[in-house]
Amino acid sequence: MKLNSLKYGLMGAVACGAMSVSPTLADNVSACLITKTDTNPFFVKMKEGALSGAEKNGIDLQTFAGKIDGDVETQVAAIETCIASGAKGILITPSDSVALAPAVKQARDNGLLVIALDTPFEPADTADATFATDNFKAGVLIGEWAKAKMGSDAANAKIALLDLNVSEVSVDYLRDQGFLTGFGVDVKDPKDIGDEDDPRIVGNDITQGNEEGGRKAMENLLQKDPEINLVYTINEPSAAGAYEALKAVGREKDVLIVSVDGGCPGVQNVKEGVIGATSMQFPLLMASKGVEAIKAWADTGKKPENTPGLDFYDTGVQLITDEPVKGVESIDSKAGLGKCWG
Repeated sequence: MKLNSLKYGLMGAVACGAMSVSPTLADNVSACLITKTDTNPFFVKMKEGALSGAEKNGIDLQTFAGKIDGDVETQVAAIETCIASGAKGILITPSDSVALAPAVKQARDNGLLVIALDTPFEPADTADATFATDNFKAGVLIGEWAKAKMGSDAANAKIALLDLNVSEVSVDYLRDQGFLTGFGVDVKDPKDIGDEDDPRIVGNDITQGNEEGGRKAMENLLQKDPEINLVYTINEPSAAGAYEALKAVGREKDVLIVSVDGGCPGVQNVKEGVIGATSMQFPLLMASKGVEAIKAWADTGKKPENTPGLDFYDTGVQLITDEPVKGVESIDSKAGLGKCWG
């Protein structure tokens, strides 16, 4: 099996810089996109989609990114810059869905429309709207798939959970708890990672959502129990790192890895057998919907509406695997490569 990790490393590291795309219409509408990082390919693609949408809608878009996942200080500074620049709206993937609330309130008090992308705020109405995958459902899908794939061996699984960071932001606990629910583990507090008492769980570790973090977290948990046979990861870069750690000890062929994102490098890793299954999100759709919402707000003062029954606009999720199981709907990696980043 060939690891498709090089693509993750080539994205480049960008701290909190800003760039803009000039509007095609002279309507003086400006907005900001603030992502968690500029290294995770998921957010790289989200930025591409936002810039493209901004050009089509005649919006001057500034983009910012944290230095690492969890860099709240840089995101706060970016929000303050957007307020001072007279932007009409902000699209943001919050690094901390609670700690950023005061800065978001300040932006909204100054008349900006604030839209969360990918990661909901806590509570969700901290922002004016959210465009995101149902992250809990994404976790449930890979949990159900893993349980069915393991069959009778699921009762004796040894599970490693590779999470995001110590802040336990919404996207982190929703995916983690969704996976455990889908696998049949009794979760306790649905917003608390690691409080379960199921003996199949070897432990949790944090990855910062990147490949190096995934490798270190996997190494740590293998020291705790070298017989781990199922690995949940918060995203595909961390899954790639986990695979490297398993390969280093000759375990890459007998450990099942599941993840969330559905980025093109991640789907390629499904094709190559690195990841067993992943739940695909659609960052381009999140970004384009967000840009359109800011344009509508600037033109009419109308805010976007949530998906009925939810406190966010659901941009969809799709399970990708080349080993389908009965009762869990999925598409294969060939089809996934045609849809990734959509």
